[in-house]
Amino acid sequence: MPPKRYTPIIRPSSPATSYKNLREWPAPTTALAAARAYLKECAVAQQTTLIVPDKDADGLTAGCIIRRTLLLLGLDEKHLHVHFVAKGSNVHEIEARKRMMAHNASYAIVVDQGSRPGPPLFPAIENREVVKTLLIDHHESDEFPKDTLVLSACKHEPVATSATLAYELCLPMHEAVPNQCDYLCAMGTIGDLGTSFKWEPPFPDMKLCFKRWSKKAINEAVSLVNAPRRTAAFDAESAWKAIIASTSPADILSPNNTYTRRLLAARAEVNAEVERCTHVAPKFSEDGKVALLRISSQAQVHPVIATRWAGHLKSPRLQVVIAANNGYTPGVMHFSCRIARQARSTVDVNIIDMLRSYADREPGLREKMGDNFARGHKQASGGIVKIEDFERLWDVMTRSETVGENREAGKRRKKDEAGQQTLTGWLVERQ
Repeated sequence: MPPKRYTPIIRPSSPATSYKNLREWPAPTTALAAARAYLKECAVAQQTTLIVPDKDADGLTAGCIIRRTLLLLGLDEKHLHVHFVAKGSNVHEIEARKRMMAHNASYAIVVDQGSRPGPPLFPAIENREVVKTLLIDHHESDEFPKDTLVLSACKHEPVATSATLAYELCLPMHEAVPNQCDYLCAMGTIGDLGTSFKWEPPFPDMKLCFKRWSKKAINEAVSLVNAPRRTAAFDAESAWKAIIASTSPADILSPNNTYTRRLLAARAEVNAEVERCTHVAPKFSEDGKVALLRISSQAQVHPVIATRWAGHLKSPRLQVVIAANNGYTPGVMHFSCRIARQARSTVDVNIIDMLRSYADREPGLREKMGDNFARGHKQASGGIVKIEDFERLWDVMTRSETVGENREAGKRRKKDEAGQQTLTGWLVERQ
């Protein structure tokens, strides 16, 4: 007997909309309505429900907002389960999908995991009900998995974080959502957009939240919950447990919290590894637009290294800083890209397009690197590719002269490289 077919309405967010049209922010009203109907159906069904959040502060808090809303809507806690994708993997890979299927869920909510075309995240199996799947995301994409209800913020400027998207989704669904989830929205948003983020419309008004909980406490809580998934042990579950057990950021920071000691130990471990890997000399692409830092670590510190150097490296033509880690998983290069500070106000940099442009200069390279190349956001991208493919990409970059570049410009670049060893002295701040 074939499985019953679930035919969701897929409404990806396109084209880009203005923040002034608040009815279409953080995502299309039709998509928000469909997602709310899904959550209500899920709560009424009282069946096994799987939440698959990303492991950073944004993904974890967004997942917790969804979890708390389902509980408020009446879903029995015994039906709620969480799944974390294995280290170095993603929800779109075959093995990851098999592990998710093992939960035998009837409903699945995938949060902040990125979007790409392909088969259903939960493929149909004979004699089993199709898993009804909701994907909540904000990463750049024009295509999505089949048979999936999609709520995407990626085309609606300013792009909301997954925590903000989840909060706006759930806000009208129960009167207790603001009180239970406002600090989660703040944590996830600050986790993605930084501590200096200004809470201006159309982002939700957080004045009451910041009266109840100081920004310092929220920032500290973000720092703690971000740490475990960066460790070599990839311990995202400790952060998740700390978040779902909390009623405020103060709970996450409390020494009486069962999980706080683990979070503190994880942060100390990550800080030590960041410090060990930070002091590496960068190399520059031939056109001067890219700086590369090579590290080898079993910890997920390459995004931190890229962010730190992007804020300090100074070179006239520099646009993107890449931190490449060949030690995170065997035989694979994990790399993170961030926009250099001086380029943020002078050049409209799209890292995804830039990476693809370099790869297209080597016939067949972009196709060979596959779907894990140039993913994420325009301002913060990267990839997971075979080491030999990354080396081919870097070779392209080292042979990529800027059109019209003259000898004098080349001399300036050589001078930049000669002085790059002194840059490590700038990086004395701690995470």
